[in-house]
Amino acid sequence: MSPDAEGVLLRTPLADEPNPQVTILIPSLNERLTISETLEWCHAGFAAAGVRGEILIVDSSDDGTPELALVGGARVLQVPRRGLGRAYLDAIPFIRSQYVILGDADCTYDFREIGEFIEKLDEGYEFVMGSRFDGSIEPGAMPAHHRYFGTPATNAIFNMVFATKFSDVHCGMRALTLDAYKRLDLQAQGWEYASEMIIRAVKLRLKTTEVPIHFYKDRNGRVSNVKRGGLLESWRAGWRSLHVMFVGAPDFFLLRPGAVALVVGLVVSLILGWGPLSVGGFTLTLHTLALAVVVTVLGAFAFAMGLITRAVTDPWPDTARELARKVPYDRVVIASLALFLVGTALDVYFAFRFVSNDYAVTQALERSGHMAFLGLLMIVLGFVLFTTMLVIHAVANMRSRAQLAVAKATEGLAR
Repeated sequence: MSPDAEGVLLRTPLADEPNPQVTILIPSLNERLTISETLEWCHAGFAAAGVRGEILIVDSSDDGTPELALVGGARVLQVPRRGLGRAYLDAIPFIRSQYVILGDADCTYDFREIGEFIEKLDEGYEFVMGSRFDGSIEPGAMPAHHRYFGTPATNAIFNMVFATKFSDVHCGMRALTLDAYKRLDLQAQGWEYASEMIIRAVKLRLKTTEVPIHFYKDRNGRVSNVKRGGLLESWRAGWRSLHVMFVGAPDFFLLRPGAVALVVGLVVSLILGWGPLSVGGFTLTLHTLALAVVVTVLGAFAFAMGLITRAVTDPWPDTARELARKVPYDRVVIASLALFLVGTALDVYFAFRFVSNDYAVTQALERSGHMAFLGLLMIVLGFVLFTTMLVIHAVANMRSRAQLAVAKATEGLAR
């Protein structure tokens, strides 16, 4: 068989399992030292679990790894070097079973222990994470700055941002149903696939659990892919993972703080919008009002961008339509116009008073000056409300057209 247009070539072993129940999916890059033992562990895991299985190696090696994998009874999908995440994406069309177990080809994850993953999938779980911290970590298996700083820190950040309770979000041994794997619709091309996979699983509300695993150190003579990438590769991988987390968390970084800032700033702005206010021994004047207006505007923009981001990125296709129903066109246009008109009236009133006062801002204009600031805030809020509604409705229409196109294509295939 010759490679396809993208350079992807599937090679099958002589003793190929015709009807696998479980697929162990392993990306590899120059793993000649460990690939044979990894495959032995996979076969032992199949036997211990009492299942028919296939091993699918997604390989970009130039050291003889694919030939050893074929001899060891694995299917080998040879692909160009395009990143770890892309390897997992390339494999999807070639998976033949309903359960998929992911791991590495370096004998750090023990595939002889896949039975517990399969049991959890049989119980109805759609996504099963391995946990090195709930299991065991062999001395020397993880650099100290990973074990005691990087992994715990990013794990804590993830759980805080997404309100989850994972113990090891970076564990590379995990299992999914094939349906869940496809629904994740992953995009990451590199190491950040691990974070993206969990984020998507959380957003899709997949039934998820963890199982403890053993994590072993590299075999003598083997250099890990992270070390092959240079001294900074692990830091780059961590930074990319944080990037995926932050981009995937509009609720945490935009909606919630935006809502708080909007409410607090708006309350203070409305109180001070009609003039100075004495509180105890302090008098809150135009300077405090200006600060409150800025806080309100920042909160409004953050909240609006959070809604738009949720409409665009949420994996549930109905999210955009639900948001569009909550910001109906007619009512939003009327509310935006009302805010604009009232705000303009307040500013015109101040301008009229300013001209009548010989173009001088004096104590007599203090109250109308406060009202002018409130008027500017109303104009800005009206603009934010109107534009947010337009974007959300545009996204909802786009999602609806996409769903209709998929439905028509599916209907055409059925015929």
